Amino acid sequence: MQIFMKMLHQICRIASGYPFRGRIEESSDSNVKVVQMKDVSLDNPINWSECLTVELNGRRAPDYLRSGDILFVARGNRNYAVQIDEIPDGIQAVASPHFFVIGVQDTSLTPDFLTWFLNQTPCQNYFEQNAEGTMAKSIRRSVLEQTPIAIPSLQKQAAIVKLHKSHIQHNYVIQQLLANSNQMMSAIATDLMK
Repeated sequence: MQIFMKMLHQICRIASGYPFRGRIEESSDSNVKVVQMKDVSLDNPINWSECLTVELNGRRAPDYLRSGDILFVARGNRNYAVQIDEIPDGIQAVASPHFFVIGVQDTSLTPDFLTWFLNQTPCQNYFEQNAEGTMAKSIRRSVLEQTPIAIPSLQKQAAIVKLHKSHIQHNYVIQQLLANSNQMMSAIATDLMK
């Protein structure tokens, strides 16, 4: 199996999130949503219903998010990536300045695989070693651009992504079983007290 190594900037476009002036204010006169840190997690990539509708202040032309883009959390103690699978109909969206927006430009790489790879131990160790700050850590754009990316065949990428999705589903089922078991034990204890 042949694996190619490239730096992230060689295979992707990398942009900063939209530079809002001051506090991000909600506006009902717009169809533009802003994705903030509170709206994303590894478990639920983007909670669109919680994203604020905002008026862009014209500081720069917006680079609207597209399906397949990857949001990289550049600030905080955990630097991770989430993929935008689909943007709801009728809205445009931008990322807040806490993110870098990564768009895959090389046909030898899929966004699904890149998102998975950025969240794995080799990349996470690289980010940890190159983060700046003590209390609030951050990853500079130049550090992200130099992230080494292993690129296996598209077939291998698809197999890894399928395995990863299966792993997520198994974890979900296990968590549900544990929750049900906990409820049952609590019900038994409550019944004994009657």
